[in-house]
Amino acid sequence: MNIKISVMPNLNWSTKSKPAPIDGDLKLDSVIYPQGKNYSETNLLLGETNKLILGDNLAVMSSLFPIYEGRIDLIYADPPFFTNRRYTTRVGRGEDSRKPSEWQLAEGYMDHWKDLDSYLDMLYPRLDMMHRLLSPTGTLYLHLDWHANAYARLLLDEIFGTDRLLNELVWVYHGPSPIRTAFNRKHDTILVYTKSKEYTFNVDDVRQPYNPNTIKTFAASPKAGFGKVPNLKRGKVPEDWWYFPVVARMHNERTGYPTQKPEALLERVILASSNPGDIVADFFCGSGTTPVVAAKLDRQFLASDLTWRAVHTTRSRLVYRSAPPFSISHESGTLFPHAIEADPTNIFDQSGQTITVNSDSLQDIDYWEIDPAWDGKVFKSYAQAVRPRKKGQLTDKLTLPQLPISSQVCVRYVKISGEAKQEILGQPRNE
Repeated sequence: MNIKISVMPNLNWSTKSKPAPIDGDLKLDSVIYPQGKNYSETNLLLGETNKLILGDNLAVMSSLFPIYEGRIDLIYADPPFFTNRRYTTRVGRGEDSRKPSEWQLAEGYMDHWKDLDSYLDMLYPRLDMMHRLLSPTGTLYLHLDWHANAYARLLLDEIFGTDRLLNELVWVYHGPSPIRTAFNRKHDTILVYTKSKEYTFNVDDVRQPYNPNTIKTFAASPKAGFGKVPNLKRGKVPEDWWYFPVVARMHNERTGYPTQKPEALLERVILASSNPGDIVADFFCGSGTTPVVAAKLDRQFLASDLTWRAVHTTRSRLVYRSAPPFSISHESGTLFPHAIEADPTNIFDQSGQTITVNSDSLQDIDYWEIDPAWDGKVFKSYAQAVRPRKKGQLTDKLTLPQLPISSQVCVRYVKISGEAKQEILGQPRNE
């Protein structure tokens, strides 16, 4: 018996409403020049390159429509999974990973919902906006797990069309689990949808070497592969299940931010579905893996998150990795916890071209940076210091550039506790 379905079913719930943009307005806070790369007093990077944004992504995406609607080449979305948990982030340094009772923790992000309807009310309009922001040849990767991936697929079928599902990827991994009444849940699902029939897929950029046993088999028997001999040197196209170790086992990448994704996972996504110079976006950027990898692969990035801690982690990571210059903005309804007035404690000293942190204050600081020509409006970060995640000390000295003007120096810093302030040094510099 043949069953023909002419209209695909939609997912409905009591509070479902048609997605619509909301008012959004971005305010430029700072421009970061990691290690002074391409520093300019006047270039505020107000164009389309490399943006990190604090704010609710519903408002953030709405504010991006005038410039970016139909122009983003790749969106990776890693939203809350409907786990109904509240996640914490590790903010301590040099701690023993085997002793969680001794970890210094802070609030990470919330994945707690009144019910499934409220979760879908969050997810549905955001997926619709991502569809609108994608270019005609763009691709969306939606990363979820067993909690909500089935509901999300129905939403994406409605928004993109059932014929636009490119892949259902499975990321498999190992790790401890408290489950004793079922099989351990050790995979996530990534739904891949394209905007149209024409899309980017760089197959040769993601090929993998064949297993040595496969190579031996083809070398030993001409009948292997039923008469078809693959290009063994070129390698194979990866299957739709991917094994990458979780970040908890990869100490060189660990930021302490919860549910951080491995760089190798994002590298495969970005290589496959974008080209150098393309715009790659992540509106649930969390620890910042997407913009870090996008920058490494010569893509432009747009990244945003609702929590200040996520934006701080991403900024630190981009600086540590010597990313290209990027701007930091905030949605008008979400503010950074900066104190705009000068800090009366005077924890920084200026001597010639060098700024030094007082030793008594250094142990409390997680990150600090300097604007050598502070205009009282947009902070232009020329030099930055990031506390190492594992070993080593935060540097207590940063060097100012030689500028042909008299300028007021401003220092911003973030304490390990999360408190962020700035200090304006009183003496202008004269050449």
